[in-house]
Amino acid sequence: MRTGVLLVLAASLGRAETIAIVNATVVDGTGAAPRRATVAIDGSGIASVGGEAPAGARTIDAAGHTLTPGFFDLHTHLPYSAVTGLKGDWGKVLKAYLACGVTTVVDFGTYPETFEPMRRLIRDGVLPGPRLHLAGRITTPLGHGAEGGRGDFFSLEVESPEEAREAARRWLAYEPDAIKVFTDGWRYGAGPDMTGMEEATLAAIVKEAHAKGVEVLTHTVTLEKAKQAARAGVDVIAHGIGDARADAELIRVMRQNGTTYAPTLAVYEWKSGPLAPLLRSLLEPAALKILDASQRRERAESASRKRRWENLMANVALLKAGQVRFGAGTDAGVTGTMHGFSTLREMELLVQGGLTPLEALTAATGGGAKAIHVDGDRGTIEPGKRADLVLIHGAPHENIADARNVARVFLGGKELDRAGLLGAIAEPGVTPIPALPASELIDDMESTVGRTRLGTLRVNATDSGAVHSPMLFTTAARAPGNHALIVQAKMALKARPFAQVWFPLSRGGVEPVDASAFAGIQFEARGEGPYRVNLQARSMRGYRQPAASFQAGPAWRVVRLAFAAFQPAAGAKDLQVVEFELSRPANQHAWLELDNLRFYRQ
Repeated sequence: MRTGVLLVLAASLGRAETIAIVNATVVDGTGAAPRRATVAIDGSGIASVGGEAPAGARTIDAAGHTLTPGFFDLHTHLPYSAVTGLKGDWGKVLKAYLACGVTTVVDFGTYPETFEPMRRLIRDGVLPGPRLHLAGRITTPLGHGAEGGRGDFFSLEVESPEEAREAARRWLAYEPDAIKVFTDGWRYGAGPDMTGMEEATLAAIVKEAHAKGVEVLTHTVTLEKAKQAARAGVDVIAHGIGDARADAELIRVMRQNGTTYAPTLAVYEWKSGPLAPLLRSLLEPAALKILDASQRRERAESASRKRRWENLMANVALLKAGQVRFGAGTDAGVTGTMHGFSTLREMELLVQGGLTPLEALTAATGGGAKAIHVDGDRGTIEPGKRADLVLIHGAPHENIADARNVARVFLGGKELDRAGLLGAIAEPGVTPIPALPASELIDDMESTVGRTRLGTLRVNATDSGAVHSPMLFTTAARAPGNHALIVQAKMALKARPFAQVWFPLSRGGVEPVDASAFAGIQFEARGEGPYRVNLQARSMRGYRQPAASFQAGPAWRVVRLAFAAFQPAAGAKDLQVVEFELSRPANQHAWLELDNLRFYRQ
């Protein structure tokens, strides 16, 4: 990224002043009728709505514009790229949300080890971004939410109230902003159903979370599971009901328990045709190259997909008629559902489903704030609220498509440099994050709490899909006062099964580590047969990771793998994770023992 862009972004995030926005039509997020009013910003907050501009304020003449609260997206996956074949760059993803006026996002794509560095990088201004609401994930064995690999660090799996309480407590220790629960295994008629969560198990999670002031949002996609979720007291049903039409019982329970409905129509919409101009400006060059090559060709929709869409749209109208509260969520990061742009598209689809433009704007502002219980702080344009605001050219309360015409964005009273945000997205390569210096010793396996010598959590990962290779890893005594890590796995009945143990080089592998002062990695190993070491590097955007193989036998031996031995070539300036992989033919067992993992010098 150009140094000038970094400086512009830093300046835009660091400047607070008194601002008066005059002559705008104010849509305040409460659902009240729009009105013409002067809105004064003083520091990070809204000082007044109506009246005269304060003396000495910088005045913005907003004639022909509409002022709304910053938008909320209640369902995102920040680390994911929505473009197949490209790994996500969450630095650019954050900028895309801000450029679209989305100032608060609920994220379901991370795991709790990443919370602290993600929050810190944004708080310290290293990365500009919206306000994050980060969730720990809980699902059921063989349930949805872990098909990308069933390592227990990402989605905890439970099948009883007792296990649910323990899982919730484990995640609550990380101080999450929310808990995401996968309650529903329906696969939309396109594949075999997965397991679902019993109501008592879900209720146990809700009770634990609410006791700590943490809300619960669910992946719930069927009518009967939606009733269970509402009865259990979840805060948000964060997907649309697609198998049937909503009935009076569901409406009654949702209203009784104050459950918000965020149907994520943007992820279900059938996408084809050319990219919208705004969307093109929000996509990095690597993503545009892939999408332009694919040309988003028209394809025939299946009958099951058409039925689901009909139910989804009908349920917007039915739940509106039942006076159920709406929020806006997108599932952005899932293939084809683009970050930032999809939030604006979601409002358009809510209108297609039966909401008025004003109701859709309210769902994406005040409705979102109520859903995640931050309505005392932001989400509406009222004195004392945080000045997260969007100035839009046109009248989106009359024509919701005007919401795409974002002119200015304010975060905490500071006007962002929107052109700078878009320019940074358009830069080639990954968003720079300062690298931490690498420590020579990564792990001597002596920790009794599952952490490396770096303080990072060792984690497991498996092959993708509902059927996966189960694995266990633990430390055991190699000699008095000397421990090694033992990894055991059984290969799944599938093509190329595998199991991995990860050693993050920074907390959650979020920040890169510069190991260029070293020649490679060294460790002691004992096992049977071939193994592989993969390196996760931040600059590697494809899914093929630098890898090198080694052999292990029944006797301990020291293994050295030079960075030059990895293919494709491994740069050492931005490493994130060292992975050890066990792969054997289907249904076979594998084991490996590891000790004294470190970087070595020439």
